[in-house]
Amino acid sequence: MRANATGRVLHDPRGGSFRFDAGAVCLDFAHTGGEGRYAVFESLHTPDDLGGWLAQPPLGAAVTEPVTAGELAAAKALRRALWDAAHARAAGRPLPAGAVAAVNRAAAAAPLVPALAADGASAGWAAPVRASQALSTLAREAIDLLTGPLAGRIRECASDDCPLVFVDSSRPGQRRWCSMERCGNRHKLRALRARRASPA
Repeated sequence: MRANATGRVLHDPRGGSFRFDAGAVCLDFAHTGGEGRYAVFESLHTPDDLGGWLAQPPLGAAVTEPVTAGELAAAKALRRALWDAAHARAAGRPLPAGAVAAVNRAAAAAPLVPALAADGASAGWAAPVRASQALSTLAREAIDLLTGPLAGRIRECASDDCPLVFVDSSRPGQRRWCSMERCGNRHKLRALRARRASPA
C-alpha cells in the first residue's frame, strides 16, 4: 500500500462523477456508502463488491479466498466507525466509544503481510489474502491517522451540503473543499453570481 496514492472516483446517484482524494485509504473506504440518507451511495452490495474494492490500488489486496457475508458485515461496521471517528475528529469532539471499539476490533485481527516480489523491485501481499486482513490493515491505518501528526488536519468539506471528510495535507493547511472540481467550483460560481446580482 502506497500512502501517497490515495483517492477514488465517486459517483453521484443523480448523475455525474468526480475524483475525491480523502488523503488516506481508510477514509477512502469510509466513503463507499452508508446507511439512512447515505444508502443511495452504497457501493458494497455484495461480498464480491468488497473484494473488488480491496483489490484496487493503492491497497491492491486481491483476496485469495472468497469474501464472506460476515466479512461484508464487518466491513460495513468498520466503515461506519471510520466515518463517525473522522467526523468527530474534524469537529473537535471526542471520538464515539462505539467507533473506537469497532476500529479496535477490526485492528485486532491479523493484518495483511507485505512480501517482496521475486524481482526484488516490487512488493505485494503474502498469500493467503483474506478480506479480514485487509480490514485490519485499514483499521490500523486509521489508528495511526487519528493519533498521529495529521489528526488535527482531518477536515469536513466546507460546503453546507457536503459531508465528505479528508486529510488536509496541503503545505499551508488551508484545504477547504472535498474537491475543487466539485464543491470548490460550486462555491466560486455562487460567489460570482452573488457579486453580479449585488448593486454596484
